[in-house]
Amino acid sequence: MRTLIVTGGAGFIGSNFVDYLLTEAPGFRVVVYDKLTYAGSLHSLQAALKNPRVLFVKGDIADRGQVDRLFRKMKPETVFNFAAESHVDRSIEGAEDFVRTNLAGTFQMLDAARYYVRTQKAKAAGRFRFLHVSTDEVYGSLGPTGTFSESTPYAPNSPYAATKAGADHLVRAYHETYGLPVIVTNCSNNYGPYQFPEKLIPLMILNALEGKSLPVYGDGRNIRDWLYVRDHCAALWLAARKGKPGEKYNVGGNSERNNLQVVETICRQLERLRPAAQNPSLVGAGIRSYGQLVTFVKDRPGHDRRYAINSSKIKRELGWKPVHRFDSGMEQTIRWYLSHRDWCGKVQAGNYGRERLGLLKGKK
Repeated sequence: MRTLIVTGGAGFIGSNFVDYLLTEAPGFRVVVYDKLTYAGSLHSLQAALKNPRVLFVKGDIADRGQVDRLFRKMKPETVFNFAAESHVDRSIEGAEDFVRTNLAGTFQMLDAARYYVRTQKAKAAGRFRFLHVSTDEVYGSLGPTGTFSESTPYAPNSPYAATKAGADHLVRAYHETYGLPVIVTNCSNNYGPYQFPEKLIPLMILNALEGKSLPVYGDGRNIRDWLYVRDHCAALWLAARKGKPGEKYNVGGNSERNNLQVVETICRQLERLRPAAQNPSLVGAGIRSYGQLVTFVKDRPGHDRRYAINSSKIKRELGWKPVHRFDSGMEQTIRWYLSHRDWCGKVQAGNYGRERLGLLKGKK
């Protein structure tokens, strides 16, 4: 059976992509390769691992010996490189893990792939693709107008973004220097099922349900382009099959919202799906609506003001476009978290108590 390797497949986007492949790529075996850090959990793969087409291998993309053995044994046709440290606040507190995984790990994957292609039979080598999943944060911050295109100069402003930018450059260099058939995608902010609760949307949903404060950074006017994770998965699979080696494709949701608007949408939809008047956590505290929980807190250091993706290239060349509108995608997301509180508890246990991260201690 033809094989796909999904690094970081136990994480948020990776686990959603594995589920997507089981439906949309019936002729392929899916090998999940994941280190299982705090943000990667087998709880996110419980259903997928029951499928005989899915194999899990625990490993680190920065361990060259492990990666070489993975390529030799699995003989992949395509590698989807999701594996990354991704939380900006954590990168502010300590960047070393981000450098090791996002930059050095990507190098090891690329170099192992180069060796693998060189030693494969011509037919197999010709089919091989290495798709590197990146972020719009590599481009830096926008003003009130304009969008990021594939030719926008890189200007990362956080340790996380800098390591992803460096990885993107390595991927490009491996195509230009060695002819490795790579594709880079840069996506906007994803949301949907299985997202670790340190991220804005699941954090707000869970805090609201428990009657805890909803902390909004700064003035809440930082803008992001929101992309439902299933739409992102469709773009990645399309890019791997039809994208041109050496090219990069921006993937956005056409759903610009500032952080305060996102939180207000969550509160509004929760009032309909789980009314505050029927939530004991709020009633007991005398809170009449989820909106009363919103609080403004000190901003994140180096917080980019606005991101917006121009997805015209992938739409024009590959025929992709998002199908989920923000409100409907958010409703699906909230319903998922409402019905998967057990998953939330399991992935947070011993890893994260929904505390504030990323503040520079001692800096005013």
